[in-house]
Amino acid sequence: MLDGAFLSHVLAWLIGAMTVCVAGLTFAALFSMSRTGYRKD
Repeated sequence: MLDGAFLSHVLAWLIGAMTVCVAGLTFAALFSMSRTGYRKD
């Protein structure tokens, strides 16, 4: 079960999932930072 092809697929999916999460968090952080300039507290 733990052959090279399986481990390479797991690694590729892990890197892909991390990339999607980081891209989403980066977008949310930039959106949040851009919104703070418009607030009039």
